[in-house]
Amino acid sequence: MNVISAAPDRVDAATPLPDGTTAQLRLLGTTDLHAHVMAYDYYADQGGQPYGLVRIATAIRAARSEVQNTLLFDNGDALQGTPMGDLTLCPKTRWAGPSPVIDAMNALGYDAAGLGNHEFNFGIDWLVRTIGAAAHPVTCANVEIPSGAARRDWPVKPYLILDRLLTCEDGTQHPVRVGVLGLVPPQITMWDRLHLDGRLAVHDMVETARWTIPRLRAAGADLVVVLAHSGIGAETHEAMAENAALALAGLDGVDAIMTGHSHGLFPIGGATEGSGGVDHGRGLLAGVPAVMAGACGGHLGVLDLALEAREGRWAIAGHGAALRSAASLPCDPPLEARLAAAHQMTLQHMRQPIGTAAMRLHSYLALARPDASVSALNAVQTRLMTRRLRGTAYEGRAVLSATPAFKTGGRGGPRNFTDLPEGTLSVRHAADLYPFPNRLCGIAISGADLRDWLERAAICFARLHPGVPDQVLRNMNVPGHDFDVISGVTYSLDLTAQPLYDRMGQRQPGTLGRVRDLRHHGRSVADEAQFILATNTYRAFGAGAFAPIPRERIVHISDSLLRQDLTDEVGQTPLAPTPDYESNWRFSAIPGASALLDTGPGLRSDPAAMAALVAEGAVDLGDVEGGFCRIRLPF
Repeated sequence: MNVISAAPDRVDAATPLPDGTTAQLRLLGTTDLHAHVMAYDYYADQGGQPYGLVRIATAIRAARSEVQNTLLFDNGDALQGTPMGDLTLCPKTRWAGPSPVIDAMNALGYDAAGLGNHEFNFGIDWLVRTIGAAAHPVTCANVEIPSGAARRDWPVKPYLILDRLLTCEDGTQHPVRVGVLGLVPPQITMWDRLHLDGRLAVHDMVETARWTIPRLRAAGADLVVVLAHSGIGAETHEAMAENAALALAGLDGVDAIMTGHSHGLFPIGGATEGSGGVDHGRGLLAGVPAVMAGACGGHLGVLDLALEAREGRWAIAGHGAALRSAASLPCDPPLEARLAAAHQMTLQHMRQPIGTAAMRLHSYLALARPDASVSALNAVQTRLMTRRLRGTAYEGRAVLSATPAFKTGGRGGPRNFTDLPEGTLSVRHAADLYPFPNRLCGIAISGADLRDWLERAAICFARLHPGVPDQVLRNMNVPGHDFDVISGVTYSLDLTAQPLYDRMGQRQPGTLGRVRDLRHHGRSVADEAQFILATNTYRAFGAGAFAPIPRERIVHISDSLLRQDLTDEVGQTPLAPTPDYESNWRFSAIPGASALLDTGPGLRSDPAAMAALVAEGAVDLGDVEGGFCRIRLPF
């Protein structure tokens, strides 16, 4: 590989860097790989996918071959997200090697990596073991391990100094010191409270960087690169913000920033100059070179820095920022061969039969009407929670269940939908229906809490107006998996009303909310009514716009992952929705209005669903940009 070479332990101070010396340094970056190492969809059991580190590897090799000096970084959320990434967690696979993700990164020669929020999904001990096999250093500046053995074993550095030799444009070589600091959203202690509570402290990203950057400079860093596992966010910083890349880029001393977390793309080719410090045309955030390389190995971020020696140190004289798509690139044969054993073991595990489904279950219409796949999952959660409350003080209390459809298109694309066949199911189908490493959680709620929960879920939809055709149904600033459906009650959602909450869970003034006619067994739900709600730990701990549940109201947390609970349950009882699921919830009528839903073209392979849509007056408008199937829904 044509990469920047490591600098010697000691550099002869008598050989100064002449002013005016120039060099080119290319920074390459991946982010949010989510264990998409192979170009394979393990849920659909289909290869040839337009993503994966095996395709990005081809882009990396090409990018390295074009210039003299390169550094390769990863920006976090690399380890979790596909069944291959879970090999080290599943005893049934008997996988004895390192994480295939780490193995692949070692093969590609990464120079450094940051951490993302999903790196903490399985606890600190697993994370320490996993990254212990990495050949590259790992940095995360705003996570602190307070004390004890975990602190002694913690391999993550608050920042790094990479000493390298640059091959300059005149053919000479001179050292460069590249400072690197990683940052992770401070919400990890909320999202993964089950694993992290009391075991680490996390600090504000911007304030941490503000404190760390001068120390990097004092340690001799010529350049400072920030690996911010964070969306772009606002120009004005808010304390403990989840998305803060723009505010980070505005700090003194930042030379380049690689951002991520939100699975977006930056810069977007062909876009005009942005506003508020976001400049797609020149690839700048707050005037600093920046990239955000999407997710799942779909793109490689490329930052080209033109360096010039000034007063004996390197400075940036110019830059370029771009994304390279992996979709049409061939897979890298050496990397595929290296990962072949892990790939085959993953396939073997995912193809094991577990039970049956009573009908086809898909999520193509989960944001438009009561959905059989959501109902089936809620039915499983209800049965599990009812059994686990036996012999406790909560036995006999009405059990409701809340879950979203986890795959509803959006930034995941037109294939990002659950689609399970009628008949035999295998492990891959359970993982398709429940792809995240959450655990079943039971919480005690009142009728007022129940209504509030539904109001928070309802922010997933845009506000609609009477008499207006073809309005966009989804609020695209809110992920579809934030739309919890609660079974065991009936209700309607009035989308002419302003949402009660914004996407950060803050109460909005001047609105009474969207939830209407909330009933349990046909009776209006009183504020003081008492229920047990079966949900998952991620939601209970405060994900999305949902408020974290106080400890004293949590009545049960499963010892196993919900996906494993689902697998075991399907082995006993065929997966099926409740008989009355179609009356669970509905949209309130809006005279003269229609809305547009972009869903997966796989919907068309379900004749019954299509016929039902036509009977309601819906219209298939054909495919639109991005490959989605657009449906006009009458209201």
